[in-house]
Amino acid sequence: MLQTRFTLALVWGVVAASFAMAQSLPPAAPATLTIAQAVDEAVRRNLSLLAERSNLAIADTAMVTARLRPNPVASFSADHLDLLGSGFDLTNNGGPSEVALRVDLPVERGGKREARVELASAARSLAESQFADAVRALRLEVTLACIDVLAARATRTLVAANLRTFEDLANVNRARVVAGSIAPFESTRSDVAMLQFRSTVVRADLDLAAATARLRTLLGRSASDPLDLVGDLGGASAATASDVERLEQVALETRPDLRALQLSQARSVADLRLQEAVGKIDYSVGAEYRRQQGLAGRSNSLGFFVSAPLPVFNRNQGEIARAGAEGEQVVRQLSARRAQILAEVRIAYHEYVTNHDLVDAIEHDLLKPATSARDISAYTYRAGGTSLLELLDAQRAFNDTMQSYLDAQASLRRAASRLNAAVGAEVVK
Repeated sequence: MLQTRFTLALVWGVVAASFAMAQSLPPAAPATLTIAQAVDEAVRRNLSLLAERSNLAIADTAMVTARLRPNPVASFSADHLDLLGSGFDLTNNGGPSEVALRVDLPVERGGKREARVELASAARSLAESQFADAVRALRLEVTLACIDVLAARATRTLVAANLRTFEDLANVNRARVVAGSIAPFESTRSDVAMLQFRSTVVRADLDLAAATARLRTLLGRSASDPLDLVGDLGGASAATASDVERLEQVALETRPDLRALQLSQARSVADLRLQEAVGKIDYSVGAEYRRQQGLAGRSNSLGFFVSAPLPVFNRNQGEIARAGAEGEQVVRQLSARRAQILAEVRIAYHEYVTNHDLVDAIEHDLLKPATSARDISAYTYRAGGTSLLELLDAQRAFNDTMQSYLDAQASLRRAASRLNAAVGAEVVK
C-alpha cells in the first residue's frame, strides 16, 4: 500500500513538472505568415534588434549613475602611540597619544549633478531614436526578404509550369515518332528543350531555398522551423501623397535617424554644459573629533576644515573644447543627413513611379499577346501547321514576358517598401 502511494505521488510530480515546463516554454512560431506578421515577428525576435534594445537598459543605468551624489569620506587616525615600548613619562615627556575621527563631505558646485542628469536624459532619448531607426531598417530588410521569397516562389511556379508544358510536348512527340508523323530528330530537339528547363527548375529551387533561409535568420528562427509565406506579388497601390515635395516634408518630420541626430545635438549641448560645470572647483567641508591622552591629562577637541583645489593649470579646458567640437560636428551631420533624406525620397519615389508604370504597361500591352501567341503556336504545332522551332520561339517569348512581369511586380513591391522606409511612414500600401 505504501509503495502504491509512493508511485502515484511520483507520477503526479512528473506530470506537474511537465505541465509547468510546458507553460514556461515560449509559444511555437507559426508556420504560415503574411508579410506584416513576418515583420512583427522580426521586431520581437530578431537577435540583432534584441542586442540593440539592450542600449535602452544601459541608458537607464546611466540615469541612475547621474543622479548619485558624491560619498562622504571618513578617516580615522591614531598618532603618538606608545607601541614601541618607549615608556611615556615625565623624563622623556613623550606623547600625548592622539586619536582622531574625521568626516569630509564634498560639495559640488556649478550644477554638476543637474548637468549629469540632463546629459543622461539626452542619451536615453538618443538611444530610443536609434532603436526606432534600427526597427525601421529591420522592417525594410524583412519586407525585402519576404518579397524575395515571393518572387523566387513565383519564378519556381512559372518554370515548373513551363517544364510540364515541355514534358507534355516531349511525350506527344515521342508518340508521333512512333506513329511516323515526325522525324526522330524533332523529338530529340523537344527532349533537349525539356532538359534545359529541368536545370532551370533546379536553379529556381536553390534561389527559393536561399531566400527562405535568409528570411528565417531575420525572423530569429532556426533552420528546422517550418516557414510558409502567404501572399503574392500583387502590385502596390498609388502613393497617398501625390507630390514628392509632400513626401520630403513627411520624411523630415518622421525619420528616426534624423531625430536621433537632433537628439545627438541636444546631447552635445548637455555635454558641453557638464564639462563647463566640471571646470568649476568643488569644496570639501570636514569636521574632526580629536582626543588626547597624556601625562598632563586628557582633552577632547573639535576641528572644522574647508579645502578646495586651486584651478591654476587644469580647468577642464580639453573636455570643454572636445564637447564644443562634437557639437559643431553634429550640426554638419544634420545638414548632410537632411540632404541625404531628401535624395533618398526622390530616388525612391522615382523608382516607385517607374516600376508602377512598367507593371501597367506589361499588363496592358504584353501579357495577352504573349499568351495568345504561345497558345496559337502550340495549337498550330499539334495540328502540324508550324515547326517546332517556331513553337519554341513562341514559348520562350512567353516565358520572357512572364518573367519580366514577375520581376517588374517584385521591383514594384521593393520600390514601395523603400519609399515607405525613406519617408519613415507607410505612404504606399
